[in-house]
Amino acid sequence: MKKVLVTGATGFVGRVVCRRLLDRGLAVRGTLLPGEPSLALVPGVEGATVDPLGPDTDWRQALQGIDGVIHLAARVHIMNDTAADPLVEFRKVNLAGTARLGAQAAECGVRRLVFVSSVKVNGEESPAPYRPDSPPKPIDPYGISKHEAEQALRRIEALSGLEVAVVRPTLVYGPGVKANFLQLMKVVERGIPLPLGSVDNRRTLVYVENLADALAACLLHPAAAGETFLVGEGGDLSTPDLIRGIARSLNRPARLYPIPCSLLRLAGRLTGKSGAVDRLLGSLTVDDSAIRGKLGWTPPFTTEEGLRETGAWFKNAIK
Repeated sequence: MKKVLVTGATGFVGRVVCRRLLDRGLAVRGTLLPGEPSLALVPGVEGATVDPLGPDTDWRQALQGIDGVIHLAARVHIMNDTAADPLVEFRKVNLAGTARLGAQAAECGVRRLVFVSSVKVNGEESPAPYRPDSPPKPIDPYGISKHEAEQALRRIEALSGLEVAVVRPTLVYGPGVKANFLQLMKVVERGIPLPLGSVDNRRTLVYVENLADALAACLLHPAAAGETFLVGEGGDLSTPDLIRGIARSLNRPARLYPIPCSLLRLAGRLTGKSGAVDRLLGSLTVDDSAIRGKLGWTPPFTTEEGLRETGAWFKNAIK
């Protein structure tokens, strides 16, 4: 493996993946959207401008001379999605766009494609850890489209010489994180009391540097071909534990107050925020023994280290 194409190379995860691959001595080409400046790429990464991911994207020029692909680009969850049928839009990008990339990668002689899927393929909540062989139960359009994309790539793999490795990350955090994790950090930093002291759940997280290292392992290790892996970093946290960890990283007190979960769920229903409340109260853990056993992979950073680095970034960049 000498040269790698990373789609979504300018994103939160993509930039870290590019740095990780460069550190391993690989030549890296990263995708840019039309009009996106090359300065958005990590220094040392060659840019390749392609149209937005979809069923008609032409990847052939970007794939020339490429040995492996890490496919991160996707349509992700959109708050207050205004699409008439969100599933149709997710399928255009995440299913048809990924299948197009896979087919053209096979045509161009790419050896391996690492597809970054999502734990949402397994489901939204489970009392027991999800495993790669757990029955898929995607619920929302994003999870459904990712599951269908996995299946499309397996069909391409069966008909070509392309090796496919699928990785389903859990909640990813780290410097540059956005969405709910960033909002939670802002709440903790402001000292806002949180009624979550009675929550007794477990969530698997993965620090972005750990995820990037796992993706590199899936790209390079012979045993990753044809496999599906779930990735975590051990030491699953409850929501109160996570808040305490964030508070320590920000040198702030964790203002947690015990309110019965039944009341919190009721409040979620009354305010139309049941989904957000369920994510705070429910459990979602994974068994990542497959990637550890088959690839000999272990996360290079602990959760404590990951939260510390995320807190340092937050204090410098956000405040």
